[in-house]
Parts: sequence; C-alpha cells; structure tokens
Amino acid sequence: MAAKILTCIGCPLGCSLTVEMDGKHVRSVTGNTCPNGEAYARKELTNPTRIVTTTVRVCGGKLPAVSVKTASDVSKSKIFDCIRALEPVEIPAPVVMGQVILSNVADTGVDVLATKSVPQESGAEKTRF
Repeated sequence: MAAKILTCIGCPLGCSLTVEMDGKHVRSVTGNTCPNGEAYARKELTNPTRIVTTTVRVCGGKLPAVSVKTASDVSKSKIFDCIRALEPVEIPAPVVMGQVILSNVADTGVDVLATKSVPQESGAEKTRF
C-alpha cells in the first residue's frame, strides 16, 4: 500500500490528510477532523475535479471582459479543453450575473456562467478594440 499526503480544502481548517492507497483504490483516510476531509481525499485521488474560472470578451460593454466560471466542477482532464472552448467567445453587452455564456462547455455537460454584470456603454462612451 502507498500513502499519499494531502491538505484538505473541504473547510477552513486545512487538515493534513494521509490517504492509504491500494493501487487506484482508497483504503483509508486519516487526519481529517470533519467528514468533508474524507470525501475530499477520496474524490481528489480517484476523480479530481475543479471549477474553471476565466474571462470572456464583451463587445460594447463598459468593461472589455467579464469574469466567468463553470456552474459546477469539471474533470481536471477537461480544464484546458474548457479554456480553449471559451477563447473565441465574445458576448454582446449587457451581460447579467448568472447569465449562461456557453452551454455544455467542451462536452462536459456543464454551463459557463457570468460571475458579474457588465452594463452596455452609452453612445458617447463607446470605444473600439
């Protein structure tokens, strides 16, 4: 059996976890002070996922870009596919927080959402990029 050491991100305590592995199977998790630690360790070592955050260009907005994130976590192996899928995206203002920017990003079944609102520029403020 092999041991892996992780720092838990399940809660603010940041427990140091020791995970005993038998091949690709988790045999035990120790060091966690709450149930979140065990769940985090098992998921991190068998099917790691992440929320993807980036920005997308905005056309005609008071800001040139809007921050976005995936609505739920995606497999770590798909992170760069998600970023590549968002690279050519440019959305017209106004943008509303929570608006779906791209559905089913990189065939993950997960939508990408705006994390803030970007109002449209008034006529006098418009600039070209």
